[in-house]
Amino acid sequence: MVAGFAFMCFYVLAPWQLGKNTSTEHRNQLIAESVEAEPVPLESLIPGSAPNPDDEWRRVTATGSYVQNSDILVRLRSIGSEPAYEVLTPLQLTDGRAILVNRGYVRPVQGTEAPPVGPPPAGQVTLDGRIRKSEGTVAGKDPITENGLRQVYFIDAGQIGDFIGIDLLDAYVQLEPDQPGGLGTIPLPQLDAGPYLSYGLQWLAFGIMAPLGLAYFVRAELRERRKEKVAAGGASPTSAPVPAPKKTPFTRSKPADSAPRTAAEAKMADRYGKSR
Repeated sequence: MVAGFAFMCFYVLAPWQLGKNTSTEHRNQLIAESVEAEPVPLESLIPGSAPNPDDEWRRVTATGSYVQNSDILVRLRSIGSEPAYEVLTPLQLTDGRAILVNRGYVRPVQGTEAPPVGPPPAGQVTLDGRIRKSEGTVAGKDPITENGLRQVYFIDAGQIGDFIGIDLLDAYVQLEPDQPGGLGTIPLPQLDAGPYLSYGLQWLAFGIMAPLGLAYFVRAELRERRKEKVAAGGASPTSAPVPAPKKTPFTRSKPADSAPRTAAEAKMADRYGKSR
């Protein structure tokens, strides 16, 4: 169990947080660089079907016509820490291609109900915005139609193109303030790397501490078991006690400090039975 936890820390959780830190720093760098850059024509950034990843957040100008009656709402968004729907409308470019335009956001009404959205202007328009990559999708989050409004969970050009029947470039344009057809302006992300680096380092620390903690408790348990075993068995004796010599009524112990008998004393003792 501890080995599995350490594996998750080193190979899943820490790389996940450190990867998010790297991607966030890269995003912040692209946004910072785009602030000082002049807008460029959209066609110059997307000669094919998708932009270069390093061109995301670049300021662009796009000329074309909004495709009427083709609005799509993006569900479950939060703008300014409040629920919102983002509004997407395809733009038919002058070169014949089409790209999604994120016109901004509207607030839900009566709880989570999507409000009616005003149509974009008809005719040719020139828009200022920022190029964005498709977000991708998640299995099970398919487009829906609710109260007559087409809705999606992610801004994915491929999925939305299939949903509305329009061949779209694999990207979208996020409008700048005060643009034709614009709604509530979506603010740029804060240029803050967030807590991902510290979270990644914490998971690495947890991965190191888990096996060390296990080793400490195993060692402590073994030490306690040894103490209990010694206490239960007692200390082993080093030598057996020597039994005292057995005495009989007919013998008397000779004092240790008595002097040797003379021949006369021995003869007298034998005569009178003193040695018996």
